[in-house]
Amino acid sequence: MGLNTAMADKLDIDAMRDALWQERTRLGQSSVATSGKRSPVTLDQQSVGRLSRMDAMQVQAMAQAEEARRQQRLRLIEAALRRIDEGEYGYCVACGDDIVPGRLMSDPAAPRCVACAR
Repeated sequence: MGLNTAMADKLDIDAMRDALWQERTRLGQSSVATSGKRSPVTLDQQSVGRLSRMDAMQVQAMAQAEEARRQQRLRLIEAALRRIDEGEYGYCVACGDDIVPGRLMSDPAAPRCVACAR
């Protein structure tokens, strides 16, 4: 399919690909950097008090939730990169209409047009 000529003029596909790769790299680095916060909390109350352990469990839960959001975003980025490779980038995955360039510039991984995203 591919973007129509007017949209292709307004949207630099290579710049979108670069932005997606940069975000993908940043998210991967962030995932590695925060992996220790997601590790299991020890049950030994002798070395860690009950409240400290509860705090550690809360930090762990928040880190796990953040990682889940990070992984979801990575899936969106991977899907957008596949759409670029397949020539389908810039089209809504729900209705097939063009996604306006402004939306893609603000979120290069956006899979849906504004109408379908609502």
